[in-house]
Amino acid sequence: MVAMDTIVIKTENKFRSLITKQAYSKGEIICEIPTEKLFDKANRYTVQIAQDKHTEVGKLSALNHSCDPNVILDTERLIMVARRDIDKGEELSFFYPSTEWEMDAPFICLCGSSNCIHVVAGARFLPLSTLENHYLNRHIREMMIQLLNNTELHLSKLLENAEK
Repeated sequence: MVAMDTIVIKTENKFRSLITKQAYSKGEIICEIPTEKLFDKANRYTVQIAQDKHTEVGKLSALNHSCDPNVILDTERLIMVARRDIDKGEELSFFYPSTEWEMDAPFICLCGSSNCIHVVAGARFLPLSTLENHYLNRHIREMMIQLLNNTELHLSKLLENAEK
């Protein structure tokens, strides 16, 4: 597996980012997602890898969000993959709601993308029409289905009560 020595944290004006030291082709594996420290709740240094499992990601915690990201975090295979061709020296970014159901620390997105979601709070708070345009990990898709099923059940109960 590819090691993390091809990426480096850059700090500028107290803001951290993750920069690649080499070019990658679309679909190429960049590195593994670390899983040494697991938690049942999110924090700003973890990535959600299952419905109730978060992993501290070390150097990858410097990965910034973008609504038009250049990498995918695949939480089933526990790897970071190039979403498109990436140049040497480019900042790496991923779509946070692709792994996060509810963010520990939501924030305003300033990525400038034409499809910007504006508030990054987690997949739970985004419409399906937005999510369907992004790679989503299995646990996010499963949680979305659960939410839709619960909403459908709630609506049917409301209708039943209204008819009485």
